[in-house]
Amino acid sequence: MAKTIITTAKAPAAIGPYSQAVAGGGVVYLSGQIGIDPQTRALVPGDVRRQTRQVLENLKAVLEASGAKLDDVVKTTIYLTNLAEFAQVNEIYAETFSSNPPARATVGVAALPLGAKVEIDAIAVPGLGAS
Repeated sequence: MAKTIITTAKAPAAIGPYSQAVAGGGVVYLSGQIGIDPQTRALVPGDVRRQTRQVLENLKAVLEASGAKLDDVVKTTIYLTNLAEFAQVNEIYAETFSSNPPARATVGVAALPLGAKVEIDAIAVPGLGAS
């Protein structure tokens, strides 16, 4: 099985030496996304809720480019610069993964690229989710 690099202009380009996602062995591994607007290439202004919405939109775009969808996500990791904002992030996250949510870990970090408040990465198995 070959490794396939996934890219899409509907999500921010990588800001370092990594791919937006890599597929192999029937699994898609999505790199962490921060709240960058793919059109402006800037971090969306506003609170952690707004950044979380953009992060999830970015992940959705990369998933779609890989042939997967949100229902196919089996694991996420959330990185937060302020764990006191966890409830706000969780509120937006729950809107996106309203039924059969993936497994998840949440980690407090000192800083994220570009001063972002939240970053989320994901693992998906295309075709696994509900139709």
